[in-house]
Amino acid sequence: MDIINLIIFLAIGALVGWLAGNIVKGRGFGVLGNIIVGIVGAVSGGFVFGLLGITTGGLLGSIIMATIGAVILLYIISIVKKA
Repeated sequence: MDIINLIIFLAIGALVGWLAGNIVKGRGFGVLGNIIVGIVGAVSGGFVFGLLGITTGGLLGSIIMATIGAVILLYIISIVKKA
């Protein structure tokens, strides 16, 4: 992975984390928090979509998949924090 791909990866992670934060709690988590939420959300979204047999293509499909995964992640975290 070269530096350009790493920058794109982190930028998409930040975008996805920000989107998920706005959907779930109404605001983001800061740059580093957004990147972490976005990356973990992308992994979990890929896993969930794989289990359901859904495939995504292109950049927009990846962003949608990662955002759904991040929203699921944040929802699960909010449930655990309440318990």
